[in-house]
Amino acid sequence: MSVANKKIELCQICRHEYTSLHVEAMPGIKIYVCDDCLEAARYNFIWICMNCGKVHIRNKKLVLARIKNMELKTAYIMCEGMQIIQGIDMCIKCDPQGILLYMDLEKFPEC
Repeated sequence: MSVANKKIELCQICRHEYTSLHVEAMPGIKIYVCDDCLEAARYNFIWICMNCGKVHIRNKKLVLARIKNMELKTAYIMCEGMQIIQGIDMCIKCDPQGILLYMDLEKFPEC
């Protein structure tokens, strides 16, 4: 790839650094991540809302301590040292009713 074709964008996590490092989260949607934020992903779970763009960063150890679902907890523990930045469909900021409805369905799946 030539330098002329290398696009540089603002990091979508910290919004301070410019970077050409990116991944395609969904077809046609690229997420740009700087080196510092990529390193932060080793110790934190980073979720980016694909609807509104808000970034949610949570310490991995704290999140793992709160997870009660053992299958989910085991999956996250296996990925503990990995740099994972996840795109999510919606967040509490852009769809609070959708999140609350989803949480109610998780508690009472037979309803």
